[in-house]
Amino acid sequence: MKRGGIAEAARLHSHVLLCLQKQPPSSGVTRASFITRNVQRDDARSEKCKRFLQEFYSEDDSGKKVFKYGAQLVSLAHREQVALVLDLDDVAEEDPELVESVCENAKRYTGLFADAVHELLPEYREREVVAKDALDVYIEHRLMMETRGRDPADTRDARNQYPSELMRRFEVYFRPPSTLKPKVVRDVKADSIGQLVTVRGIVTRATEVKPMMAVATYTCDQCGAETYQPIASPSFTPLIMCPSQECVTNKSGGRLYLQTRGSKFIKFQELRIQEHSDQVPVGNIPRSMTIYARGENTRVAQPGDHVAVSGIFLPLLRSGFRQAVQGLLSETYLECHCITLMNKTEDDELGTEELSDEELRQITEEDFYEKLAGSIAPEIYGHEDVKKALLLLLVGGVEQAPRGMKIRGNINICLMGDPGVAKSQLLSYIDRLAPRSQYTTGRGSSGVGLTAAVMRDPVTGEMTLEGGALVLADLGVCCIDEFDKMADADRTAIHEVMEQQTISIAKAGIMTSLNARCSILAAANPAYGRYNPRKTLEQNIQLPAALLSRFDLLWLIQDKPDTDNDLRLAQHITYVHQHCKQPPTHFTPIHMKLMRRYISKCKQKQPVVPEALSDYITAAYVEMRKEARVSKDTTFTSARTLLSILRLSTALARLRMVDVVEKEDVNEAMRLMEMSKDSLQADKTNNTRYINTHTHH
Repeated sequence: MKRGGIAEAARLHSHVLLCLQKQPPSSGVTRASFITRNVQRDDARSEKCKRFLQEFYSEDDSGKKVFKYGAQLVSLAHREQVALVLDLDDVAEEDPELVESVCENAKRYTGLFADAVHELLPEYREREVVAKDALDVYIEHRLMMETRGRDPADTRDARNQYPSELMRRFEVYFRPPSTLKPKVVRDVKADSIGQLVTVRGIVTRATEVKPMMAVATYTCDQCGAETYQPIASPSFTPLIMCPSQECVTNKSGGRLYLQTRGSKFIKFQELRIQEHSDQVPVGNIPRSMTIYARGENTRVAQPGDHVAVSGIFLPLLRSGFRQAVQGLLSETYLECHCITLMNKTEDDELGTEELSDEELRQITEEDFYEKLAGSIAPEIYGHEDVKKALLLLLVGGVEQAPRGMKIRGNINICLMGDPGVAKSQLLSYIDRLAPRSQYTTGRGSSGVGLTAAVMRDPVTGEMTLEGGALVLADLGVCCIDEFDKMADADRTAIHEVMEQQTISIAKAGIMTSLNARCSILAAANPAYGRYNPRKTLEQNIQLPAALLSRFDLLWLIQDKPDTDNDLRLAQHITYVHQHCKQPPTHFTPIHMKLMRRYISKCKQKQPVVPEALSDYITAAYVEMRKEARVSKDTTFTSARTLLSILRLSTALARLRMVDVVEKEDVNEAMRLMEMSKDSLQADKTNNTRYINTHTHH
């Protein structure tokens, strides 16, 4: 800046000061009185918070008073608990106005409640805390040094010179009130800043949990004084010059050096959530939001989880050069207070309640296997055996790991058939029914999109892995439609997942194996659009043998003209169109929510195959191999077929909620295998008849 510019700035500054001095004191509230009033107001709020924590109670069944937050304060004082979770429904019982204030200005009230807890903790400490970490020892040592060289007449508490963020060993979180309705990600806008909001979505990315500096401690190289800097944002400008009285008086210009041992770190994880597909308006792409999880809220959600996240919507404060570049626009994030794992389509939490006896009786009455299978996509007519197979896919077999070698328990199914036989409808229903699932199509998926992509993390700048559809569907179902239209190079990515249940990656210096313990449900059309009976099975399917052998069941659904069947199908479809529900049946289909809970209960069982049955299964498998050799079977009967029978048998035993596989389970598993093979060979007789008639002519 030129000298004339400096003089002009100085003149303007003195003019402003003169105007301020001329202003009469009665024209407005003085700064001192304004600050005093604010402090008094904060004291009143803090007292209200303290009173709530001390006095709130609920009555148990015997009518005894239970002080919920008093018990939590005792646990916090003894370091048995880290997080104090304040349920705002409890606060609403005592003071509804306070809840409104908390929801509107959540960040301020987090500090007020934290101050209240900090003041109350000494009253609730019944014994000395034994488990001390490095920071405790460091602070104790500093306090001891402070008291040695101190004037005995000075009665001030030495702890007050330390910032409260350094001394506190607890975290305060709010659980939102039940009246607070969840928002769609795209509806969280500027007017929500500073408020407590709840959003729902699917977790698309989760970074590693890393230590984040909450308080930076510096030591001066000249006077030895310590300086503390609380940090509120992800980036900060370190202090350089010592601000202590000694250095300022002596003008020694002491420099500050960061002491990591005396600094305080907290766990930090960044999540990215994307809104559900049903919340996206027509013609828009899904929006996403950044979530900052700290302390006890880290490692709660994994990529692929459907979650409801409650927290404070805040702008991202930059410092230094970035602040200058940022301009008027600010990035935003949600400071997480509560993460709840949700079901995919329902509003309830995942697996929270047990099945009642009435619900169990409703499911396990006679013909319950047929009833459960019939409850899968009841709007779709027929396909009884296919629905039974899909039910077993949802339940899954038992995974074995003898001496480290892993034998998968998940069941893979491929539905192949003519256009218009409701393959995609079955897939989309399974996608909605499974608690954890991903739906994708062959043409719309690349090999990287299915497995994992190497991305640069915007926070740390490191190369990280971002899971694809198969990784996100871990411990769930991955539905792949139009499987035949997938490029061969992309289809090879699925081979390892279907048998080893992992994805091995060696890219950009990252060598690792990701879990992909998912069942694959694929739907494909034959090579020529429709099944051509003049061609062989291999020519119609045109999928490699290595891939086909990995499917436990390969089902061919043909659209054959049949007067009676066509009439019933047409009546069924017209009824569904008229009434928007399936026609009345001899049983009431089980509700999707109840089915989901029953299937998750079935998965807890680990049935075993008894020795008596092993000989029976072995003999049946040998017979199947012999038949395949004699009839020159086009399907592949290999050792994987035997494992498929075992998987289907254990899935059936799980469905009955028993601990031992029985002979009926094995027979039903083999019947399903035979039915799937028969579906592939059903046209053989037609084919030979067609050839014979042409030769006679």
